[in-house]
Amino acid sequence: MKEGVLPVFIHFCYLQPLEEHPTPADPIKILMPSLSPTMEEGNIVKWLKKEGEAVSTGDALCEIETDKAVVTLDASDDGILAKIVVEEGSKNIRLGSLIGLLVEEGEDWKHVEIPKDEGPPSPASKPSVPSPSPEPQISTPVKKEHILGKLQFRLSPAARNILEKHALDASQGTATGPRGIFTKEDALKLVQLKETGKITESRPTPAPPATPTVPLPPQATATPPYSRPMIPPVSTPGQPNVPGTFTEIPASNIRRVIAKRLTESKSTVPHAYATADCDLGAVLKARQSLVKDDIKVSVNDFIIKAAAVTLKQMPDVNVSWDGEGPKQLPFIDISVAVATDKGLITPIIKDAAAKGIQEIADSVKALSKKARDGKLLPEEYQGGSFSISNLGMFGIDEFTAVINPPQACILAVGRFRPVLKLEQDEEGNDRLQQRQLITVTMSSDSRVVDDELATRFLENFKANLENPIRLA
Repeated sequence: MKEGVLPVFIHFCYLQPLEEHPTPADPIKILMPSLSPTMEEGNIVKWLKKEGEAVSTGDALCEIETDKAVVTLDASDDGILAKIVVEEGSKNIRLGSLIGLLVEEGEDWKHVEIPKDEGPPSPASKPSVPSPSPEPQISTPVKKEHILGKLQFRLSPAARNILEKHALDASQGTATGPRGIFTKEDALKLVQLKETGKITESRPTPAPPATPTVPLPPQATATPPYSRPMIPPVSTPGQPNVPGTFTEIPASNIRRVIAKRLTESKSTVPHAYATADCDLGAVLKARQSLVKDDIKVSVNDFIIKAAAVTLKQMPDVNVSWDGEGPKQLPFIDISVAVATDKGLITPIIKDAAAKGIQEIADSVKALSKKARDGKLLPEEYQGGSFSISNLGMFGIDEFTAVINPPQACILAVGRFRPVLKLEQDEEGNDRLQQRQLITVTMSSDSRVVDDELATRFLENFKANLENPIRLA
């Protein structure tokens, strides 16, 4: 018998390892990337691949809204999209957060699990639905008048009028509105209960104080019909807005970052301003000549070119502040402010001093369209050494702009307008001459571009713009 058992035992031991499944390889993590220098979080706009789809290196995985634009995230590995961890529409996903998982081809993608070292997305990363905040729990005995006062404090205006008209107390009913508000419908229920006899006790009217008082004028002794609490009015969802309320507008990532950076710029950068008027007569003549040759350029293209040429002549202005001191930049890249539905964005005309007017015009048109469509690439809006903001096409005569750190200067350009000036002709006679002038205002960081340097820059800029031959 013992000799018969041994072969069976050996057979079992050698077959057991053959039934084990190979350990699956770890999935490839897809993390929220940093797509701009100022990006701290992003929104998942749309997934372009579905779970179970094959993915090749360079394929577009999803669209991510950064603080600058909507950027496509491309795959860096081959495989299968096994799991979408963060659904499209999710907002405020922190950098480095897990948003998806890839597995190699041939692996079981349906049963892939989120790695243990990666927790589920934080609540802030999911689309949040406003919900009524619960009333705080009262763990100690509280006097009734305190609770009554609290209910009166949360009455809607319509409910307050109904309760006072029918001499009812909100404590006799239940508040069903958001944030514990006693609504008009709650008050009407109390009225029905009173009419059916289920509520027999009305709200007592407090007796006036018995202490003697000094007689006052009638207008001073008149008391309001009810005490209105000093709180902001609150609207009820599904009902018309209460007068004095407002509608909250969700802020995009771009809008939040713009607000943050403008606030930081105005509070940390010492702004100085210098203004000059420039005569556009020669520029307009040069533009008309180019139009005859079917070369379409704008006045703003000449302004960009003039600023770039002036920066090349005065490299001390082509600087930035890195927190410890000034840095002179080796490139002249002009950031041009473009208005989009989500806010201002500044695509960059790279190496603008070396470009011709037509080349600048073509670059501005292409980048402006991509900015408005939200399709700018990071390298098309990151960096820049000098900014230009032109509101002339909106009829603005002049304005001041906020510096875009770490840049040191921004030039604000108004519209060109006809101005009559008294000048002498060749014979020495005084005559009124019409000039087309624009007003430009340069905001400069006083830590690196002082008033004297800013003044000289505007003088040279004015001379270059008024003599387009210098821009060739």
